[in-house]
Amino acid sequence: LAAAAEPRRIISTAPSITEALYALGLGDRVVGVTLYCRYPANAQRKTRIGTFLEPNLEVMLSLKPDLVLVIKNPVQVAEKLRKLGVRAEELNQDSIEDILRSLDQIGRWTGTEKRAGQLVADLRAQLDRVRAEAAKRPKKSVLFLVGRSPGTLQGMVGAAGGTFVDELMTLAGGVNVLRDSPIQYPKVSLEQVLSTDPEVILDMGDFAHVEGKPMEPLSKLMEIWGKYPRLRAVKSRQVRQVDSEIFIRPGPRMGQA
Repeated sequence: LAAAAEPRRIISTAPSITEALYALGLGDRVVGVTLYCRYPANAQRKTRIGTFLEPNLEVMLSLKPDLVLVIKNPVQVAEKLRKLGVRAEELNQDSIEDILRSLDQIGRWTGTEKRAGQLVADLRAQLDRVRAEAAKRPKKSVLFLVGRSPGTLQGMVGAAGGTFVDELMTLAGGVNVLRDSPIQYPKVSLEQVLSTDPEVILDMGDFAHVEGKPMEPLSKLMEIWGKYPRLRAVKSRQVRQVDSEIFIRPGPRMGQA
């Protein structure tokens, strides 16, 4: 009876949920994903239902889903879907513990509890290994930029305390220079970078990468930051290009990140 009740047609409304579904071996049951769901590659063949904040309800309904997975968000997608008679379940993925809990929940709702339990155990082991390795080394102050304007240090946005990116950095031995910001992803000024003078700068490049466009060449990154040779991170060549979505996807690839 339980097997009959397992959802066969699942819609994901966030890239991290899509990754989780595939990691649990549920790729063949996924019927719809967002425009930004690019991993794994097979996910790109699924019907697109819009974006996380602007999902297309008509397209979603046309896919006749028996489960829609939603991250808690300000546009109340789950509520709207429930009013239309669709089963929608909300997940919270703010912190590492929330993310691990969300994997367990997806396992429960889809009849893959055992596989989810294994995935969570593997992730915990990966994170524990990183934590143990980091404990042997001196801590370093870090700035993590999730984006900025193309070719310039204008329009910078960083990851602050209260984000899973901050938790991952802390776990890996970093001290986030933005940890006390009241906003999770605050705007960062050049003055701020110069005054906090981080030992390591992790730069995701311009916001075009979010749409899957190629990253700026490394030489361009060095040219941009090279204008500020007094910065410790520039002096010690610790400005690093972070060119993978794994750092901003709260899901099964956290250990890797």
